[in-house]
Amino acid sequence: MASKITKGVYSVVFALFCLQSVFVLGEGGVECEKLPVEMCAFAVSSTGSRCVLEKKYSFAAATHEASIQYQCQSSGIVAEKMMEWIESEECVQACGLQRMSVGMSTDDLSAYSHFTSKLCSDKCQNSCPNVVDLYLNLAAGEGMYLPQLCDAHKTRSRRMMYQTAPAPAAGGVKAFILASATAYAPTPY
Repeated sequence: MASKITKGVYSVVFALFCLQSVFVLGEGGVECEKLPVEMCAFAVSSTGSRCVLEKKYSFAAATHEASIQYQCQSSGIVAEKMMEWIESEECVQACGLQRMSVGMSTDDLSAYSHFTSKLCSDKCQNSCPNVVDLYLNLAAGEGMYLPQLCDAHKTRSRRMMYQTAPAPAAGGVKAFILASATAYAPTPY
């Protein structure tokens, strides 16, 4: 029963998404700041800027209550190959993403996680070029090469994962060596 309700809710949300897409695209293209927050993450504006969902905190002094508001903003990251793109719900699900993701992060890339498994899946890699392009560039910014990372994930090669992933900043080289399965002893000379 809960499954039927969930499917019904997704159908209504998808219908609203389609109507909002027509409205947003019909008025001179996609502007991140004009997108509803539910459509923001993984969208690309008409100018090629990637849209990013930001969390804004406000505090009402009179009531002593804090509230959280979400806003869609243009980021400094530019999509080279795509413009006027609102990511489909199918790609969000296929790639293991969350529609209400705040910011952009590569935190889960260097670990064996559900997210990396979905991102590296054939369905995501072959059907969702916007998501693949985004994470290819985010990974490159961290010194990782996404195709190599995905190969390591698919073969479950920890050695290749550690060679692909950058050393953790907080623990430095010592933490990286302790975490690596291929740590080498220093030479006696």
